[in-house]
Amino acid sequence: MNIASKNTGSGSDNVGKSVAFDLPCPNTKRWVARRKAQVVYAVQAGHISLTEACERYSLSVEEFLGWQQAIESNGVPGLRATRIQKYRSQKADT
Repeated sequence: MNIASKNTGSGSDNVGKSVAFDLPCPNTKRWVARRKAQVVYAVQAGHISLTEACERYSLSVEEFLGWQQAIESNGVPGLRATRIQKYRSQKADT
Protein backbone atom coordinates (compact mmCIF):
# COMPACT_ATOMS: atom_id res chain seq x y z
CA MET A 1 0.00 0.00 0.00
CA ASN A 2 1.49 3.32 -1.04
CA ILE A 3 0.42 5.85 1.56
CA ALA A 4 3.09 8.39 0.74
CA SER A 5 5.09 9.06 -2.35
CA LYS A 6 8.56 10.49 -2.01
CA ASN A 7 10.48 12.60 -4.46
CA THR A 8 12.32 10.13 -6.68
CA GLY A 9 15.46 12.23 -7.05
CA SER A 10 18.77 10.63 -6.18
CA GLY A 11 21.39 11.17 -3.54
CA SER A 12 21.26 14.07 -1.11
CA ASP A 13 18.76 15.96 -3.30
CA ASN A 14 15.97 14.54 -1.12
CA VAL A 15 17.42 15.70 2.18
CA GLY A 16 14.96 17.99 3.94
CA LYS A 17 12.22 17.60 1.33
CA SER A 18 8.76 16.80 2.57
CA VAL A 19 6.85 13.65 1.81
CA ALA A 20 3.79 14.20 -0.37
CA PHE A 21 0.75 12.46 1.04
CA ASP A 22 -2.04 11.28 -1.21
CA LEU A 23 -4.97 12.33 0.98
CA PRO A 24 -8.58 11.44 0.19
CA CYS A 25 -10.88 14.13 -1.20
CA PRO A 26 -12.51 16.27 1.50
CA ASN A 27 -15.98 15.17 0.33
CA THR A 28 -15.22 11.45 0.74
CA LYS A 29 -18.36 9.47 1.56
CA ARG A 30 -17.06 5.89 1.41
CA TRP A 31 -14.35 5.34 3.99
CA VAL A 32 -12.43 2.20 3.07
CA ALA A 33 -9.53 1.11 5.28
CA ARG A 34 -6.91 2.55 2.91
CA ARG A 35 -8.42 6.05 3.03
CA LYS A 36 -8.70 5.99 6.81
CA ALA A 37 -5.06 4.91 7.03
CA GLN A 38 -3.97 7.72 4.71
CA VAL A 39 -5.53 10.30 7.04
CA VAL A 40 -4.07 8.70 10.18
CA TYR A 41 -0.57 8.49 8.69
CA ALA A 42 -0.73 12.10 7.44
CA VAL A 43 -1.62 13.32 10.94
CA GLN A 44 1.07 11.16 12.57
CA ALA A 45 3.67 12.51 10.14
CA GLY A 46 2.62 16.09 10.84
CA HIS A 47 1.43 16.70 7.29
CA ILE A 48 -1.90 17.95 8.64
CA SER A 49 -3.04 18.57 12.19
CA LEU A 50 -5.64 16.47 13.98
CA THR A 51 -7.93 19.50 14.07
CA GLU A 52 -7.51 20.10 10.34
CA ALA A 53 -8.16 16.44 9.53
CA CYS A 54 -11.31 16.38 11.65
CA GLU A 55 -12.60 19.58 10.05
CA ARG A 56 -11.67 18.57 6.51
CA TYR A 57 -13.32 15.15 6.75
CA SER A 58 -16.13 15.96 9.21
CA LEU A 59 -14.74 13.53 11.78
CA SER A 60 -15.00 13.66 15.53
CA VAL A 61 -11.77 13.41 17.49
CA GLU A 62 -13.09 10.17 18.98
CA GLU A 63 -13.65 8.69 15.51
CA PHE A 64 -10.14 9.60 14.40
CA LEU A 65 -8.63 8.21 17.61
CA GLY A 66 -10.59 5.01 17.04
CA TRP A 67 -9.00 4.69 13.59
CA GLN A 68 -5.57 5.33 15.07
CA GLN A 69 -6.11 2.73 17.80
CA ALA A 70 -7.37 0.19 15.24
CA ILE A 71 -4.16 0.61 13.23
CA GLU A 72 -2.00 0.29 16.34
CA SER A 73 -3.85 -2.85 17.48
CA ASN A 74 -4.51 -4.68 14.20
CA GLY A 75 -2.83 -2.77 11.39
CA VAL A 76 -4.72 -1.37 8.41
CA PRO A 77 -7.03 -4.45 8.22
CA GLY A 78 -8.34 -3.41 11.65
CA LEU A 79 -9.95 -0.42 9.97
CA ARG A 80 -12.29 -2.57 7.89
CA ALA A 81 -15.87 -2.14 9.09
CA THR A 82 -16.51 -5.85 8.52
CA ARG A 83 -13.59 -6.83 10.76
CA ILE A 84 -14.29 -4.60 13.75
CA GLN A 85 -16.55 -7.11 15.49
CA LYS A 86 -13.98 -9.90 15.06
CA TYR A 87 -11.16 -7.81 16.52
CA ARG A 88 -13.35 -6.62 19.39
CA SER A 89 -14.32 -10.18 20.29
CA GLN A 90 -10.68 -11.30 20.17
CA LYS A 91 -9.75 -8.46 22.51
CA ALA A 92 -12.54 -9.40 24.94
CA ASP A 93 -11.31 -13.01 25.03
CA THR A 94 -7.85 -11.98 26.22
